[in-house]
Amino acid sequence: MSKDTRSKNGFDKEFIRELAGLLIETGLTEIEIERSGLKVRVARTLQVTSPVVAPAGAVEPAVAAAPAAPAEASPADDAKHPGAVRSPMVGTIYLSPEPSAAPFVEIGSQVTEGQTLLIIEAMKTMNHIPAPRSGTVARILCQNEQPVEFGEPLIIIE
Repeated sequence: MSKDTRSKNGFDKEFIRELAGLLIETGLTEIEIERSGLKVRVARTLQVTSPVVAPAGAVEPAVAAAPAAPAEASPADDAKHPGAVRSPMVGTIYLSPEPSAAPFVEIGSQVTEGQTLLIIEAMKTMNHIPAPRSGTVARILCQNEQPVEFGEPLIIIE
């Protein structure tokens, strides 16, 4: 007699373990699969221990710009902000539809629910990220062609 290894949701536990092993083997941080109307997502978090280095040719922000206001939000505040639009996947950010085009949105732009805010390229697929609600773009927390992780705050809409 064989023991049934299916979990309550109908997925075989061994299959889920194989997906988790595939994450480690391939270096991916997330896998999602759908079978017969049931979905399973296996994800892991990576600890970054080395400093992030800007790509060659990256433009540094001007130091002589206006001093930061005391009410400037910290990255931790941005993550907790109720208007934060988070990355639904791991990938690369594109702020415009093509390199020479204007960005989808800029700080101060009025957006409507469903309007494209940016694109995330994941596994050679361009995924349009829509505004979850209407409002004004208060902050853009990412740069063009920047890699992002699942759940990372990208834009603040107020």
